[in-house]
Amino acid sequence: MRDNPISASWGARCLILAVLLASTVLCYGRPSKLSKDLHDRVGRAGPNDTVDIIVQYVNKPGNAHFAKILNKGGAIKNHLDVIRGTAYTVPASMLADLENDPEVAYVSPDRPLKGATTTITLDYHNTTLNSTYAWQLGYDGTGIGVAVIDSGIASISDLQKGSTSRVVYSQDFTGSSNATDQYGHGTHVAGLVGGNGANSSSSANKISFKGVAPNVNLINLRVLDQNGQGSDSQVIAAINQAISIKSTYNIRVINLSLGRQVYESYTLDPLCQAVEQAWKAGIVVVVAAGNQGRNNSAGTNGYGTIAAPGNDPYVITVGAMNTQSTPSPSDDLITTYSSKGPSSYDLVVKPDIVAPGNQLISLYTPGQTLSTQNPGSIVPTSLYQYNGNSTKSTTYFALSGTSMAAPMVSGTAALMLQMNPNLTPDQVKARLMKSASKTFPSTSTTTDPTTGITYTSQYDIFTIGAGYLNVQAAMSNTDLAPATAGVAASPKVTVDASGNVVLVNGSSVIWGSSVIWGSSVVWGSSVIWGSNVSGQSVIWGSSATQANSVIWGSSVIWGSTASQASSVAITGDGSSGDPSVILSSQN
Repeated sequence: MRDNPISASWGARCLILAVLLASTVLCYGRPSKLSKDLHDRVGRAGPNDTVDIIVQYVNKPGNAHFAKILNKGGAIKNHLDVIRGTAYTVPASMLADLENDPEVAYVSPDRPLKGATTTITLDYHNTTLNSTYAWQLGYDGTGIGVAVIDSGIASISDLQKGSTSRVVYSQDFTGSSNATDQYGHGTHVAGLVGGNGANSSSSANKISFKGVAPNVNLINLRVLDQNGQGSDSQVIAAINQAISIKSTYNIRVINLSLGRQVYESYTLDPLCQAVEQAWKAGIVVVVAAGNQGRNNSAGTNGYGTIAAPGNDPYVITVGAMNTQSTPSPSDDLITTYSSKGPSSYDLVVKPDIVAPGNQLISLYTPGQTLSTQNPGSIVPTSLYQYNGNSTKSTTYFALSGTSMAAPMVSGTAALMLQMNPNLTPDQVKARLMKSASKTFPSTSTTTDPTTGITYTSQYDIFTIGAGYLNVQAAMSNTDLAPATAGVAASPKVTVDASGNVVLVNGSSVIWGSSVIWGSSVVWGSSVIWGSNVSGQSVIWGSSATQANSVIWGSSVIWGSTASQASSVAITGDGSSGDPSVILSSQN
């Protein structure tokens, strides 16, 4: 491993990293095979209490492993082969036996999770991203399968090709026999990935609401119930199934617009281990960052709030931008609720990229829970029909959150893979991040109309990652990493003995110590994301307008410009949740 210095003085953000590092030391200081939150739960358990757990084994479990559980009153909930694990319901008294079992690698609760959401004006996300560039070249996602692991997908003509549904496979993992969306979250996500605007494309309409890849095939894996609730084991089982049927339906992308709190290192977390297996199986995994950017409960002003499994370095973790209801990206701003890195425990630099996520219009069907609870988010027909009025649409609904930003990236990945099916997940990730727009203000402020609280956002790598998704630039990028380059794992940060914040890079990673891409891009010791080095302290790339005072130090970190980087600092209250965030899932 090697370190790249980022800054000689990091001020308040060093304190944030110290808080996160302290939690990491506590985690790694425990020799127990039981997760900390499971230890805490066991301490409160009565003699007859049971607990839902996920056991990860050293080797793939068999009947002998299962018998140990069953013979002591446990029950199998789900086989999770993708992580060499099994989900059980067991008496709390059994946990000590599991902790001492040499065949057990790690035990964690089967944790609940939710979809990730916030509210109506036109969002212009396709214009902002320049999705039409791909469509004009004939790329619309045809032949690519995107697995939407969410609350299900409803039957809507916008998800058909002619009279044939493009939802080519459906399966329920909630315990119901029905994979149809009853909550409304998964349908909305699916529409953002691949809706074709059938209900808004006639001459009677002034705008059509399309997804980024409007002819993609969708694989519906339902893990969230009618209230948007699910569990780790349900998601892991769905990921396992996506891997199993990958070849049958050409599943090249998984979208996970859901998440939960990070409880341990990604190297132990069963949810993170599952997404890594999907990635290694050749599937691009796109995850919502979370909606905790205003969360100051740990005194970090929203930093360190990335949700799992978005904390895993393999996956593409997506934060949310606000299009300001204009087609131009030049005025777009980060949403204050978008979760910020680095990740808890491991200090992985996240998010990887940001995309439109605020008040995006997509699909729903009447009666779904979200639309019943939030009738004000149902789009009036006057918004898209020439002779429309205040009558509520029966097809279109607006939601906000990183849940909505993630399918922007999933759809773009589908377009890239249609154009070049030989791209690996690592190459897709690297191209998306390298080609992302790096033009941002140094700070922006947003005042909550309900609370009157003003939030200040900083445009640093823990807030916007590598930059703003740009479909045309991603489709135009032709860089190919050498076969020996390794993976596009997101880098980590740490604080060295002198108090400097440093990036930790590995030689086996695409942007490691000496890998060269193309004729001018060095993914190595001095340039991680940008073009050629210019200046001593460039945060964003080749331009070093204010390089000497840039907070991130002596090497180029993400991209191409650094005109206002010197003013990056932590400010803002961050103490209140966004009133428009409906779920703790990543909408």
